Amino acid sequence: MKCANLAVLLVFLQNAIALNAATTTLQNVPTPLPTLVEYPTEPQATLSKTQFMPEPFANVTGSLNENGVCQCSVYLPDTTFPVQKVEILEITARVLSEKFEIELTKVSQYTKAIEIYEQKIRNLTIKVEHMESTSVSYTELDFQLLKLEINEMQRLVTQLKSTLVGSNVIVEQLYVEIRNLTLMVNDLESLDKHNILAIRREIVTLQNRLKECEKDKNQTTPPSYFPPGSCGHGGVVNISQPYVVQLNWRGFPFKYGAWGRDYSLRTPQKDLYWVAPLNTEGRLLEYYRLHNSYDDLLLFKNARDYRIAYGEGSGIAVYNNFMYYNIYNTRDMGKLDLNTNTLALRKTLPNAAYGNRFSYAGVGWQDMDFAVDESGLWVIYSTEESTGNIVISKLNETTLDVLHTWKTRQYKPSVSNAFIICGVLYATRPVSTRKEEIFYTYDTSTEQEGKISIIMDKMLETVQSINYNPSDQILYVYNDGYLVRYNLIFQPVLH
Repeated sequence: MKCANLAVLLVFLQNAIALNAATTTLQNVPTPLPTLVEYPTEPQATLSKTQFMPEPFANVTGSLNENGVCQCSVYLPDTTFPVQKVEILEITARVLSEKFEIELTKVSQYTKAIEIYEQKIRNLTIKVEHMESTSVSYTELDFQLLKLEINEMQRLVTQLKSTLVGSNVIVEQLYVEIRNLTLMVNDLESLDKHNILAIRREIVTLQNRLKECEKDKNQTTPPSYFPPGSCGHGGVVNISQPYVVQLNWRGFPFKYGAWGRDYSLRTPQKDLYWVAPLNTEGRLLEYYRLHNSYDDLLLFKNARDYRIAYGEGSGIAVYNNFMYYNIYNTRDMGKLDLNTNTLALRKTLPNAAYGNRFSYAGVGWQDMDFAVDESGLWVIYSTEESTGNIVISKLNETTLDVLHTWKTRQYKPSVSNAFIICGVLYATRPVSTRKEEIFYTYDTSTEQEGKISIIMDKMLETVQSINYNPSDQILYVYNDGYLVRYNLIFQPVLH
């Protein structure tokens, strides 16, 4: 019984020694020696059944000495603790922790850099897509700037890849996108080079033409002179600035009307100026005034006022001392003798539209527009058959018979006014409130239409009538109640 109790105590002793070795730094112990433990023969206390009983470490055999004390030999296990290994392990753990902190900081920096590169790529993508979608030709500098930005990002991403160990999906994707952008910009540049070259050639051509124009301008060659009544020129090529003569004699409210100078083959040197403002509603022709000279017109001297019953619209012309106009609310033409102020002849213009059916743009009740040129009397109008396109008829000024008719493809209500010079119809249209454009021609001798662009400055917004006089080659324009003159410049005929 004593030996059994001794074994239990030995087990407790072994556990205590192991615990003490785990909490205390020990030196290496040599090969364990047997330890002799003596116990009294009688136990000091009795163990309770509920107390923890560890397993015996080993079965030992004891003996009693002469004093009745139980003796036994116990060999304890190796209690050597690897202190040096623990220190090495601690140092290794500390180094790994520092490296982990450094790598974690790098990852944070790389994440921020990647976000910046992604934003730059998105911006570049937007630029390239805009260049693809628009037809604007970009210069070589634009492409070089794009290439510099892409090369910078490509270099940074390559550097980022080299610092990362292993594969990174985000960085690889960035690299691929940058390569795609590089290819796209190169393709755009190769496609755009042709446009740039074409534009540069065009610029050089225009610069050469501009130099020629400047050279011609510096030479200040006077325009070619063509005698009055002559058609030995190549048509109207330019027009002078407007010369405002005066407001019409009835005043500013009378914005509609016509004025001009009589072209008389019988007395070409005789001056007869006429002014015919319509009533304020812009339809009824009731009064007109005659002046025997231009000075009388300027000074309102020696004026002769007349009243007629009744004309319509501002398409009036005077030729050989007769006034030609559209009789009110009919398709009839009227021929008024200015010497006696009597209606000499009234005749219907066949199939002519009337009643403001196809008048000029911005000017009402001008269904018939009479014109005079070097060859005689004309009338400009429209018919239902022509669906509103301009019709030109050459008239016999004595009988008002239609001698010949030409049908154009120009819609009359899209034209602001028209006049005829040497058998060529010139039509105008408004460009702005202060500019008019001579844009359309129809040559009755060749039956050919043409497009030109001659800008006329105007004083006010609406041009009510234009009358050409072959005697002085001047346009007489009625512009919102003001009497305005323009000199014409003709193109020489090249032989």
